[in-house]
Amino acid sequence: MKKFIQKNIYPLIWKWHFIGGIVSAPIVVILAITGIIYLFKDNYEAPQKRELLQIEQKTENKMSFQKQWEFAQKEWKKKPSGVILPTSENESTEFISGKFSHKSILYIDPYAQKVKGQINISDTDMHTVRKVHGELLLGSVGTKIVELVASWMVVLIITGLYLFWPRGRGWKGFFTVRTNQSKRILFRDVHALSGFWFSFLLLLVLAGGLPWTDVWGEGFRMVQQKTGSGFPATWDSRMFNSNPKGDPIPLDEIITKAKELCLKGKTVIDLPQSAKGVYSIYNETNELGEIKKIHLDQYSGKVLASHTWSDVGILMKARMWTMAFHQGEFGLWNWYLMIFVAIGLFTLSMSAIISYAYRKTPGTLAIPKVPEHISFGIPLIVIVVMLGILLPLFGLSVLLLFLYSKLMQRQSLLN
Repeated sequence: MKKFIQKNIYPLIWKWHFIGGIVSAPIVVILAITGIIYLFKDNYEAPQKRELLQIEQKTENKMSFQKQWEFAQKEWKKKPSGVILPTSENESTEFISGKFSHKSILYIDPYAQKVKGQINISDTDMHTVRKVHGELLLGSVGTKIVELVASWMVVLIITGLYLFWPRGRGWKGFFTVRTNQSKRILFRDVHALSGFWFSFLLLLVLAGGLPWTDVWGEGFRMVQQKTGSGFPATWDSRMFNSNPKGDPIPLDEIITKAKELCLKGKTVIDLPQSAKGVYSIYNETNELGEIKKIHLDQYSGKVLASHTWSDVGILMKARMWTMAFHQGEFGLWNWYLMIFVAIGLFTLSMSAIISYAYRKTPGTLAIPKVPEHISFGIPLIVIVVMLGILLPLFGLSVLLLFLYSKLMQRQSLLN
């Protein structure tokens, strides 16, 4: 059996690991570099946000939150959809419009009764970095390219572990780089060792990145919906209507209620967008177990629904945890770990590219050869099919490569 593995499966796995790696490596380098840069987002944006948030506190002429909301509606071309609870009296009020890349923030000084500034997320430098990281500035096509590369990375890690296993070198092979041989061997060892020691963390990081993708992400969301393991339906404020009786409660009363909740992290209030809309109070925190969401009738202030972390389904919990881990949001330890992983990913990819450069001879691609008559074996076919189902774009690419290979074989026979 061991002889069969060495003579049949090993060359085949080596060939496709080689091809997949060389094609993916340049994009992986881009992802590693942009990932490192994006981890410094808060530090980079802090001076601008500090300038917009800091105001001079006065004892008179302070606008109520309700008046600020009305002022924002009048002065802003966008419709405010939420407000962030200020943490002190010398902070401006942040009104939000839109979500994700379409999000804008308006800063209002309640003492000077004026707009202090505005940030459009889509105009920021870090948003551009994120767009490169997530879609290579190519829109939905770029997103699918990144997803394809990420899918292949999962396969490359699995095949790399099999190929790396130091046969004949004992435990020494897990820790040493052969510096007394050619540069190609040196960089190949750097590639293999970094891949081995970073493999688990890389798989965890990939698990946190895949939910953002189009095909895999949409499939994951569909599974969540079918299994009821996402957010409960009533997490969404659109599931509720206020009972229009009398005048709406002023925003100030809702903010008082929000303060009384003493939520961890940043407290946000979603504003009603119609006469039947509701207020929603929730918090944004890296302590996921502390997240809460409360919906209130905008007229009576009655609590329509209240949710905590315990109400969130298992797949959504896993998704939120891995996505937060991916972005280094669990504190300094997580942030430094992601820097470390990104540097490791860069080293892994660059050492592969350099090793390939030393291997390649002019006029050739230096792709490893596989015996003409090779038995794939049922176990290998089953593994590839399972990976193709789990990672749809990987599966599609393998199918296309298989069909292309068969077409080339047919043409060679005809010639």
